[in-house]
Amino acid sequence: MTAADDRILEFLLNEGNEPLVSTPAVVEMNLDYQIAHIRNRLRELHQAGLVEYYDEDRGAYQITDRGRAYLAGELDADDLEDDE
Repeated sequence: MTAADDRILEFLLNEGNEPLVSTPAVVEMNLDYQIAHIRNRLRELHQAGLVEYYDEDRGAYQITDRGRAYLAGELDADDLEDDE
């Protein structure tokens, strides 16, 4: 897990509001990372079960319950690596 992963998950969680559904381009416009890096990290987060497709055809992602558990400290990076 990287700092970018945490920021992407926090962005999608949208704490205090409804979780967001977002494409990599929208994430990039709101975070200080290049689009290629955002896409790569979203693929990794998807493989780890922390995000899922909301609409695969449009490339829109949303955070999963597992992603929420990670941000809440109920899972740590070692737990995620064991599952891969």
